Amino acid sequence: MQAELPRVLSAGGLTPTIHELLANRVELLPWEAAQGAAADSVAGIFSYGHDPVDELLLARLSNLRVISNHGVGVDHIDVEAARRRGIPVGNTPAILDAAVADMAMALLLAAARRLAEGDRFARTSGATEFDPSALHGRDVHGATLGIVGLGNIGYQIARRARGFDMRIVYHNRNRREAVERELAAEYLSLDDLLATADFLVLICPLSDSTRGLIGRRELAQMKPTATLVNIARGGVVDTGALTAALQERSIYAAALDVTDPEPLPADHPLLALDNVTLTPHLGSATVETRRRMAELAVDNLLAGLAGEEMKCRVV
Repeated sequence: MQAELPRVLSAGGLTPTIHELLANRVELLPWEAAQGAAADSVAGIFSYGHDPVDELLLARLSNLRVISNHGVGVDHIDVEAARRRGIPVGNTPAILDAAVADMAMALLLAAARRLAEGDRFARTSGATEFDPSALHGRDVHGATLGIVGLGNIGYQIARRARGFDMRIVYHNRNRREAVERELAAEYLSLDDLLATADFLVLICPLSDSTRGLIGRRELAQMKPTATLVNIARGGVVDTGALTAALQERSIYAAALDVTDPEPLPADHPLLALDNVTLTPHLGSATVETRRRMAELAVDNLLAGLAGEEMKCRVV
């Protein structure tokens, strides 16, 4: 008789790759199963997306052995509640650093050179001749890039920025003097960085200390010619304050791969602004990177189910 497969809770929308990797290894249960009689049989959670894994959910899953997150950020998981229960939490760091850094530069360039506006205009009936006075953007080469969060991804962004001859300034919980020497990066206080940067890239984790980090006060310190790029989490920025700053043109533009809320409601005022470039949380969304993330997340899940050490463990 075939052994019963461990039961794993996961939200819908898993890619064919993930289904292939999990086939005949676990039994997938829909998220709603946590509310019913099957809750006691759940051995693992495969977190795909940002469905909250909170204290209430964990209390229902009395036999849970592992939480594996498809992604790096675990702000949607109550890590401390998992720690108290002795439940390991895995994630997928490092393998997505380069893809997210590429996306940061793509957003920065798109906002600076008004690519979304240019694309929209080029598709209209009004685009009948070359107009040398239309859609002037801002130089990226030689500009000052400010990075908030010089971790692995921030470091990759800084490396790319050097190829554009950008001056690199950064703010981080801890100074990275080796990176300063390698890339001629300068450590600044957050206030000084805000006042200095032509392009401000946010790539810090979302936590109690970073939620709302960029609000009305911080936006007011930025140059009126500056562009804000957020590829961290939407909650790092006060959405209302950013909307007002863009409406008032107190900063030049924003490029956002993440928002708060996510996605934005269809009638949100940010969506009506021409100085905002938006993408739907695509930072790591390449075929190659998502395949590697899937493989690592599944490896973490299976290791946890077997009582073995994960390759990448948060707690």
